[in-house]
Amino acid sequence: MGVQRRGRSWALLVGGVVAGLLALSGCGSAGADAMVTVTSTLAVPADGGGSTGPGEGAAGGAAAPAAVVTGSPAFGTTDLSPNQPVSVSVAGGALDTVTMTAADGSPVTGTVSADRGTWTAGQPLRFGQTYTVTGTATGADGQTVPISGTLSTVPETAAIRNTLYPGDDAVVGVAAPITVYFGVEPADKAAVAAHVTLTSDPAVQGAWAWIHHNDGRWALDYRTKDYWPAGTKVHVSAQLYGVPLAPGAYGAADITSDFTIGRNQVVIADVNSHQLLVQRDGATVATYPASYGRGQDTGDPNLITRSGIHVVNELDETKLMSNPRYGYSNVPEKWAVRISNNGEFIHANPASSNAQGNTNVTHGCVNLSLADAEDYYHSAIWGDPVEVTGTSVTLGPDDGDIYIWALSWDQWKAKSVG
Repeated sequence: MGVQRRGRSWALLVGGVVAGLLALSGCGSAGADAMVTVTSTLAVPADGGGSTGPGEGAAGGAAAPAAVVTGSPAFGTTDLSPNQPVSVSVAGGALDTVTMTAADGSPVTGTVSADRGTWTAGQPLRFGQTYTVTGTATGADGQTVPISGTLSTVPETAAIRNTLYPGDDAVVGVAAPITVYFGVEPADKAAVAAHVTLTSDPAVQGAWAWIHHNDGRWALDYRTKDYWPAGTKVHVSAQLYGVPLAPGAYGAADITSDFTIGRNQVVIADVNSHQLLVQRDGATVATYPASYGRGQDTGDPNLITRSGIHVVNELDETKLMSNPRYGYSNVPEKWAVRISNNGEFIHANPASSNAQGNTNVTHGCVNLSLADAEDYYHSAIWGDPVEVTGTSVTLGPDDGDIYIWALSWDQWKAKSVG
């Protein structure tokens, strides 16, 4: 996963020759413009003749305007978001020089407009920094005034880490979701979602939706209308650096990921067939005798293998399995492929070998022989779909994080952010 930390800076010097200095100071609060006006006077002849009154020039006309400098945000702001635009403008004159530097002396790049009326910072700022803005502007009255002020960004403790999955260079299955996890629940979810984009080759039809995951985290999840085309190249960008997430919380970094959709492998799991079929591009490449959950026969819904599209999300050569409710704990099982977070796996179980292919006797998992489970394990990748059919209980939100395919496309679109 590519992570772009921003905030390094260089100086831009807006050229010009300055003459004379008049004191200039300003203050303000976050979000308001700080306006500081410097008024100059014309020279008065030694004999006292030809003096000008307020607003009059030497010949009795209006005086040329003095430079009026405006900082946005206001100089003195102490809770600036690192990605908030910063500019310095002048009315009634032109900017000569503007320099913005952090407390450690590192400068901030910037550009000046063609009319020399506005300087704009050209890069994001850093968390927990106080920046000093200095320079000069010359008014139409010919008087040069100094520019001086400070801006401080929110502290580093306000930077919230967010993550994106799949990561860079991953190869995932055709049912793989994309998830941007947030360290806090975003207050304005629509505004935050606008900073997350996806492109793919070939293009696909898909949508983002906000999901509250089982571990308590909020995330933007993406699913396609249909399975991803095999070989699709995917680029995801979450430009979150400095983005307000919640009061006092801002994105710590921009994050990106470039990954690939692998071969099309779909597992067909009809519990009443007592078999597990593996298909590649629609053609069956393996058939394994299997045993599924016995709850359909015993009437215990907790022991029913859920119908619906599951997604491979964990692979362990050996997995310790526990279900105290049914009297077992830390039982090692080989070649375990997790297909939902409610405890459903496809795994080897020699203890049920006599039932595999003819009877459903498990607690909800799919049992295979040691040889078949190892064979399937080595064919599976994260994001493969496992289509279970034939039971009275369907996969849903209570069955774990990845239940996106349990929803119809219309249901998913109804949850989408646009």
